[in-house]
Amino acid sequence: MTDFSTLNLSEPLLKAITSLGYKKASPVQAKAIPMVLTGRDVMVSAQTGTGKTAGYALPILQRLSEMKVLKNHPVRALILVPTRELAAQVGENISLYGQHLALKTAVAYGGVDMDPQIKALKNGVDILVATPGRLIDLLEKEHLSLSHLKILVLDEADRMLDLGFKRELDKILSDIPDKRQNLLFSATFTKDIKQLAHEYQRHPVKIEIESPNSAANTVKQSVYPVDQQSKPEILSYIIKGEKWEQVLVFVRTKKAADKVADLLSDEGICATSIHSDKSQYLRSKTLIEFQARAWDVLVATDVAARGLDINQLPLVVNYDLPKMPEDYVHRIGRTGRAGSPGRAISLMNPEEKPLLEKIRKLINKSLDVEPVPYFDNVSGHKEEAEPVKKEKPRRSATPDARSKKPGSDRRRTSSNGQKPAFGRKPGQQRKPAGASGPRQRRK
Repeated sequence: MTDFSTLNLSEPLLKAITSLGYKKASPVQAKAIPMVLTGRDVMVSAQTGTGKTAGYALPILQRLSEMKVLKNHPVRALILVPTRELAAQVGENISLYGQHLALKTAVAYGGVDMDPQIKALKNGVDILVATPGRLIDLLEKEHLSLSHLKILVLDEADRMLDLGFKRELDKILSDIPDKRQNLLFSATFTKDIKQLAHEYQRHPVKIEIESPNSAANTVKQSVYPVDQQSKPEILSYIIKGEKWEQVLVFVRTKKAADKVADLLSDEGICATSIHSDKSQYLRSKTLIEFQARAWDVLVATDVAARGLDINQLPLVVNYDLPKMPEDYVHRIGRTGRAGSPGRAISLMNPEEKPLLEKIRKLINKSLDVEPVPYFDNVSGHKEEAEPVKKEKPRRSATPDARSKKPGSDRRRTSSNGQKPAFGRKPGQQRKPAGASGPRQRRK
C-alpha cells in the first residue's frame, strides 16, 4: 500500500492523518488524491468502505489552504451527499483531517432546525457538506451564496439519483459558477451516473477500484432459505447461536423495522430501529448508542445503508432482500470495511429468488443457498441441518421485569423466567399450548 507521505500532502494534513492512526493510503486514496490535487475533474467508482471520503477531502483541504484567503470565508467547496447521516459523518471527517488548517467546515441537512446552520454560514464557511433539499432551502431564502465556489463534489451520486434528487441536482448545478472542479464519487457506474458525469464534468479522469458493483473480499456472504413467517425466529436463533453482539439488520419498510425490533426485544435481544419517520435527533442518538454498543441489534431501512462507518461491525443481515440489487452491495458494505473481516447473511423466502438472481448477476458472483446452521443448544457448536417450516411465532407475555442497557427501553425477559422460544434449534418442537401459561400479545 502507498504511504500518505508520498502523495504530496502538506505537513498539517500529514500531522492530522498520523494523529488519527493512518499511515498507508487505500488504493482509492492513492489513485484519487494525486488526480484531485491537479485540479482536474475526476469520477471514481470504488466499493463501499474503501476510504472514498479521504480520497477527496484531503486534496480539497490542501487545494483550499493553498488559495488566497478570502474575506468572510465564502463557501469554496461544496460536498453534496444523499442522506443526513452521511452528511454528519463526512463533516466530522473533514474537521478531523483539517484540524491544523485555518479552514471552516459546516454541515447542512434537513430534519433539524435551520437557525444553527444559518448562523454557521454567516460566520463564514470554506467547506459546506449538504443534502440537496436543505441546500436549495438555504439558497432560495438567500442565506447562502455559491458565487465563489471552486470545487463541487457529488458523493454517493448513484444514491442521490436513486432517491430522486436529479431535479434538485440540476437546479443546484445551474446556480453555481461554470468554472469549477467537479468530483464524482460513487459505488457504482450505472448508465445514469455516466450520463450525469457527461452533463456536468469536463473530460474527467476515470478511476475504478477493483470490479464495480462488487462487495469487499473480506465479507463472507451466505444465503439461507426460510419461510417469511419464520424469519424473526431464524434471525434471533442465528444471533443467539453465534452470540453476535453488534448486528445491523436491513428490512424494506419502516413498519417492518419497528416490528422486527419489537419481536427481537420481546425475545431478550436488545434491539431498536432506525428509519426516516424518526426525527434526526433520535436517529443520530440511536446511531451513536449503537456504535457505543448500547444496542446489540439495529434494524434499519435503506436510509442507513449509505455512509455508516462503524468500526469492526461483525454482521449485516438482509432480513428482506433489497428490490434494487445495487442496494445489496451498499448494505453489506457496512461490514468488512477497511480490510476488516465481515459477515453478511441474507434470509430468502421463495418469492425472493428472482431478487437473488439479480444480485448474483450484478456482483458477478455465485451466492449459494445454504441450510441454516445448526447450533447445539444455541451454544455456538455448529452442524448443518435443513430448516423446517415453522408456525408463526407468537409474541411473548407482557414482561414484569426489564433489563436495560443505556438508553434502552426494550430489552426484556419472559415473565415465566424460561428461555425465549426464538432460542431453540430449527425443528425443535414447542411445548404444548398452556404448558407454561398462555402467551399474550404485547399491547
